[in-house]
Amino acid sequence: MKNKIYKITIAAALILGSGIANISCNDSNLEDVEYKGAFDTNNFFRNEQECFFALVGTYDVLRKYAGGFENMVTFFNAGSDDFYAGGGSSTDGAGIQGFSNFQINPNIMPASYWRDYYQGIARANVLIEKIPQANMNDAIKNRFTAEAKTLRALYYFDLVRMFKNIPLITKEIKASDDYYNIPQVSPTEVYAQIESDLLAAIPNLPQTVSGTERGRLTQGAAKALLGKVYLFQNKKAEAAAQLADVNGTPGGANQYGYKLVSNFADLWVTDNKFTSESIIEVMHTNQGSSDWSFWGQGRDEGNSICIMTSPRGYSKISSDAPDIVAGWAFNTVTNDLFTFMQGDPRMNASILNLKALKQQGKADYSPAYMDSGYFLNKYMPTQDEKTTLPGASELNYRQNYILIRLADTYLMEAEALNGTGARAQALLDAVRTRAGLPSVTVNLQAVKDERRRELIGEGHRFFDLVRWGEASSKLAFKGFVAGKNEILPIPYPELTGTILKQNPGYN
Repeated sequence: MKNKIYKITIAAALILGSGIANISCNDSNLEDVEYKGAFDTNNFFRNEQECFFALVGTYDVLRKYAGGFENMVTFFNAGSDDFYAGGGSSTDGAGIQGFSNFQINPNIMPASYWRDYYQGIARANVLIEKIPQANMNDAIKNRFTAEAKTLRALYYFDLVRMFKNIPLITKEIKASDDYYNIPQVSPTEVYAQIESDLLAAIPNLPQTVSGTERGRLTQGAAKALLGKVYLFQNKKAEAAAQLADVNGTPGGANQYGYKLVSNFADLWVTDNKFTSESIIEVMHTNQGSSDWSFWGQGRDEGNSICIMTSPRGYSKISSDAPDIVAGWAFNTVTNDLFTFMQGDPRMNASILNLKALKQQGKADYSPAYMDSGYFLNKYMPTQDEKTTLPGASELNYRQNYILIRLADTYLMEAEALNGTGARAQALLDAVRTRAGLPSVTVNLQAVKDERRRELIGEGHRFFDLVRWGEASSKLAFKGFVAGKNEILPIPYPELTGTILKQNPGYN
């Protein structure tokens, strides 16, 4: 029995890693039951405050996109045709290097991509089950449940896109349950659950939020996610309907108050949090005292993309050079993307051309692994953003990460419309007009090209290539193997002592 306490499997994510203990301020609520670290949920979820604490814990997993060394954005950027892994050397982060050159295997596959999302699902499951018993009014119960279901849907969406063949768990797993024999189900079943959760959640979510509630999920957020879920299943009519409701009049008004910001570069200004373009935004702060001892373990609150993607050994020479912080040089930009972006007004906001600055004698840096001289600029940390608060400054950047924004949903709807018709044209034109570009005739290729330009480095490109069936051709230069590398290997620790089966090609 002792081995079950420390085993990093679904069991650890659901029981030891459920996270409920981390969000309660009252130690008397914690019970040391059958397993070390297990939590008696009957002593919690008694009122609105306790349920809200649990809801916050369920939201916390959103920081997986940009928090920690194993964040989603830098990892999936590295697997695309737009970026190399970069970093200090070919061994700097076995997982990200292995994914970038498609030598990833179960032993170097970071377990956190499996474990962290199942932690979030576990938190949502418990909250959904316990809310009906809590002492609070029905409207708040319904909203909390809707938020938990939307988060559960999002976490399952990421898992099924990454691993395809996964267990589907929608109830609290207790210490006495046989959690080592939970089977994998078909992706169709997972997607059905995702759709069900989102459809149930939408009516009970607020239309808009403001003030201290910014960052919480809304009807527009759930509908945007549902539209994306439909699109990934090639349910284009359903996707177009949901996304049209979110988008409203292209370039104009919609019922949720979303609107493209007038200047594309403003999206990447750290203080511009929760702009009118933001649909789902993940909050980061420099006040979490994030430090090396617990970095990437779910308690740190800084944006790690910033330090990871800035160049190594950077020094400013002339006054007109950017005043950026030297970092770790991950996600160096490919020459192909740099060439593709020539003449696009979004270039400078998206890509920092240090090669040119160095040649001009304006700045210097130390070329690292897979150096191209081009760096992702959207999350580039500047000296004025370097915190002096407690914690390691490298780990406490406060730039938020926007998971879904309006330009993204415009282009997804245009794609769902098969890149044809007046509305698809208007959606594409709105994105290009904001960027300062002329109209081009809409078609699917034009929409795909626009997604590549608009969403550089935001973590979407790999998944786009896979769902378009273009990964094998676009990523051949990196060693991509068709029929295998569309999904990731299940981390080895998850297989030991369980009935889980490894994904094809990774045995």
